[in-house]
Amino acid sequence: MSQFIQLHCLTAYPPSNLNRDDLGRPKTAIVGGFERLRASSQSLKRVWRTSSVFESALSGWIGKRTKLLGKAVYERLLEKNIKEKQAEKWASEIAKCFGKPKKENPLEIEQLCHIAPDEWDAVMTLADTIAAEEREPNKDELDLLRSDAKAVDIALFGRMLASSPAYNIEAAVQVAHAITVNPVKVDDDFFTAVDDLNTHEDDAGAAHMGDAGFGSGVYYLYICINKTQLIDNLQGDEVLANKTLSALVESIAKVAPTGKQNSFASRAYTSYILAESGTQQPRSLSVAFFKPVNGDDQVNQAITRLEEQWKNFDQVYGNCADKSLTLNAQTGVGSLSAIIEFVQE
Repeated sequence: MSQFIQLHCLTAYPPSNLNRDDLGRPKTAIVGGFERLRASSQSLKRVWRTSSVFESALSGWIGKRTKLLGKAVYERLLEKNIKEKQAEKWASEIAKCFGKPKKENPLEIEQLCHIAPDEWDAVMTLADTIAAEEREPNKDELDLLRSDAKAVDIALFGRMLASSPAYNIEAAVQVAHAITVNPVKVDDDFFTAVDDLNTHEDDAGAAHMGDAGFGSGVYYLYICINKTQLIDNLQGDEVLANKTLSALVESIAKVAPTGKQNSFASRAYTSYILAESGTQQPRSLSVAFFKPVNGDDQVNQAITRLEEQWKNFDQVYGNCADKSLTLNAQTGVGSLSAIIEFVQE
């Protein structure tokens, strides 16, 4: 039976544009009949796995997600003095192991592929071998994908390869889209830029005009971690799994989405975390916020609403987890180190 870790987080962001839609405006969702700001799970997972927290804690165990493996191999072969046509052909053959090549550019595959460090090393070793022996790769050497690839980001968030489903890896972590507990109205920031060399003798106008959408709110984020699956994905390496959980929890608490950071400096630490652990069927507490939180103390109101829903679920269903622990930065109760220790138990 799987052990599940559930994290419920409340984070307050000032005016910001954390995650943009196709028009450059903040992403939104209608929840309980009201518009809310939204940060997609995809944007959150990327900012966590590419953060300095992950890099410093898990260097050497982080994969690369790319369509451009063939280009990297091609450049490696050129460095080894392989002629361009040969390098392109051989690199394309290697890249083909990881996805269907594009017709217009055989060095690029159609689908983003998450490549584990051991797979990347195998690719570059093969490139060096065929360059030294001045020959194309053979069929046996092109077996480069691994169904048990050992990379922490692949273990956490999974890998799906449409062209090679045998090498898919089930994600150990499910991340909901973060939504604001309060209703929002997306505002527009009209701005102008001035040309420093314009003396305004002939033209007193702005050199550039534009607008950017923004909003503010308290975001509720739900994460469900199958710790048993995570350990399995890391080939039974429980020490690495716990290091991964530590980096993940720290990133969730401290690392803000990068959207329009230079314009809004919208960096924020999580104000409240409820961590749960057990083998029971997981459940989100998002229903607590279908009725939006209003008023002049929204962070504390959201904490109260979340804890009430948590207790009510336990009241009617029985304990939904074996153990729990909270961090409340509003009252100074709890600590991030204690939450990390909790998820590692």
